[in-house]
Amino acid sequence: MRIRFFSAAVLLALLTACGSSPNPAQERTAMTFTNPVYDGGFADPHVIETAAGYYAFATNGALGNVQTLRSTDLVQWEQVGDALPELPAWTTAGKVWAPEVAVHGPNRFVMYYTTADDASGRQCLGVAVATRPEGPYVDNSTRAFVCQAAEGGSIDASPFVDSAGDRYLYWKNDGNAIGQDTWIYASRLSPDGLSLVGDPVRLFKQDLPWEGHLVEAPYMIEREARFHLFYSANAYDKADYAVGHAVCETPLGPCRKSGDPLLTSSEDAAGPGHNMVLRKGDRDWFIYHAWDPALIGADPPGRTMWLSELTWQDQTPTVQPPLRTNPVYP
Repeated sequence: MRIRFFSAAVLLALLTACGSSPNPAQERTAMTFTNPVYDGGFADPHVIETAAGYYAFATNGALGNVQTLRSTDLVQWEQVGDALPELPAWTTAGKVWAPEVAVHGPNRFVMYYTTADDASGRQCLGVAVATRPEGPYVDNSTRAFVCQAAEGGSIDASPFVDSAGDRYLYWKNDGNAIGQDTWIYASRLSPDGLSLVGDPVRLFKQDLPWEGHLVEAPYMIEREARFHLFYSANAYDKADYAVGHAVCETPLGPCRKSGDPLLTSSEDAAGPGHNMVLRKGDRDWFIYHAWDPALIGADPPGRTMWLSELTWQDQTPTVQPPLRTNPVYP
């Protein structure tokens, strides 16, 4: 694992990029950073902002079931440990994937995660609660939160709260595990985030050539009364893995795909995907995983955490390609 050392000038520039400099017009041009921002194995990253800084969560690995990091600037990360050290009785360790956390208040955090459902033999969704962002998160359930066993299972849960304060959950049925279609599903959530409200709806499935056999990893944002749903598609361990985009009329659809992917492999990184969006000041950032193109054919390739800027032209998003050495910003 690479540890980065920054000069005071560079660190100031990094903070400037996140809106913390007293003289942004003068110093913003000095900002550069190097990807990956965390080069330990850190697949399916999700980041939240708290009063204590940023916390990042990822698929199981060297740090535990839910790997957890902390940062003050999104670039320098320190290891925290395992946010979900104890699993419920209906699952076993080894396949705890894609955790995402909804912040309900300063002392309430709700985590949605994927794990093996021992009864069905499929990957399904769990939900756990903590009083601190780093956990420990506790899941006292006796069965999976969402488990579409007949559709291959349920994975990649992602919470969203709209400007009216209503909560929603998005996920994918794991149809590619059994040769079926994959759908992005959506459902309202109860105010406490612990139950679905009404019947889930299907938003879209894989139907574009670049998507291959699956769509997954949904992430919804609201911008100027429009709903933008980012998603990943194709095989995660192939260079064809990429991030797509759809515009939705409401949080529950209907949704219209934009077409070609927004974020694709580059000379510096292969298979970028499973993104989220974090707004800091007046800037939006894509946080996602990618891997070294030299590892094509590895099983699996080492997925690390990357950062790219997301910009907008009206309601059209553009994402900076994956770059190891990021350019000076104007």
